[in-house]
Amino acid sequence: MAGRRSSADALPMLRDFVSEQTLPLNGRLPSERALAEQLKISRGEVRKAMAVLEAEGQVWRHIGRGTFIGARPVFNLHDVEYLGSITSPAQIIDARLAIEPQLARLAALNGVQADFAEMTACNRRARGAKSWSVYEAWDNRLHLAIAQASRNKLLIVLFETLNAVRRSPVWGDLRFNPVPPGNHLSFSQHETVCDAIARRDPDQAEIGMRAHLHSVRNRMR
Repeated sequence: MAGRRSSADALPMLRDFVSEQTLPLNGRLPSERALAEQLKISRGEVRKAMAVLEAEGQVWRHIGRGTFIGARPVFNLHDVEYLGSITSPAQIIDARLAIEPQLARLAALNGVQADFAEMTACNRRARGAKSWSVYEAWDNRLHLAIAQASRNKLLIVLFETLNAVRRSPVWGDLRFNPVPPGNHLSFSQHETVCDAIARRDPDQAEIGMRAHLHSVRNRMR
């Protein structure tokens, strides 16, 4: 068909499309038909590429409901919504403090160069974000990259479930700025954590993540 791209283009195009979305975790992507028309590839190639992305944990599919950003939640969407309705932001931070410092430690021990490159890319894109929604999308992806670098499947599942419940409110001084300011504290904190992970320094990776999450908690007050 005229104007259609080759099948070899489908996966990198879909990967780029998903990474550039500003949808929250578990946000719904366009339909296969819409993606095929927008990207000028066949629906069959969209389906094949989505299967690869699903295997990587970048998206998950629910028959009859669509394709969603992130890894498949342990619970169904109704369970996630219920947990979100009974959980406060402070409780979410407490849960993150129980899990994410250990994930950062394990990422320093078990991560590979591809993981470190993904973290660097996420930090760069977060710094360049022109809106809070774009920043939060890259922030979510960074924390997911750290979790995946741990290579601990059970902790990754726990993290993904927590992240599915997690809200992305704008707290404290953030609400006074239309875009993330250049001196936003999380930028340097993220880089400190990722630098420690790349240096394979588990103690500093854990300490840095704990300090970052305590800082987030303080901005909620």
